[in-house]
Amino acid sequence: MKTIENLHRPGVAVPPDTTLRAAAGVMENSGVGSLAVVERDRLVGIVTDRDIVRRAVARGIPSDARIDSVMTPDPVTIEAGADVHSVYRLLHEHAIRRIPVVEGTRFVGMLSTDDLLVELASDLADLARPLTAEALFAHREVPPLSTT
Repeated sequence: MKTIENLHRPGVAVPPDTTLRAAAGVMENSGVGSLAVVERDRLVGIVTDRDIVRRAVARGIPSDARIDSVMTPDPVTIEAGADVHSVYRLLHEHAIRRIPVVEGTRFVGMLSTDDLLVELASDLADLARPLTAEALFAHREVPPLSTT
């Protein structure tokens, strides 16, 4: 399965000159915990709700400071066409919870461990459904072999 097939909603991006307050508002209104920082269609960084708390609020940085002052520049990314197992590997290797999905340098979405866990849980439920039915309703009837 390709990485892009796991994107369930578009990623949210802001320009580097967005203020911390505005970025927090965008996160709140969009229901996301991270933003891609994009300049002229090119991904230049990522900022998470945790970055805002730890790198800005906890250090007394004013809410009108630019988001690029607390973002992670040049983040680890994954190509949209890459196999989803590559995402698991990168998240594990870099101890990160969110990863921007790109096509070249263009940001196309954001994947989080939550997204992947929801997808995996759904796949496992689909896999378990026939087994559950068999356990609940005894055995399944096997059609007789055709002799013609």
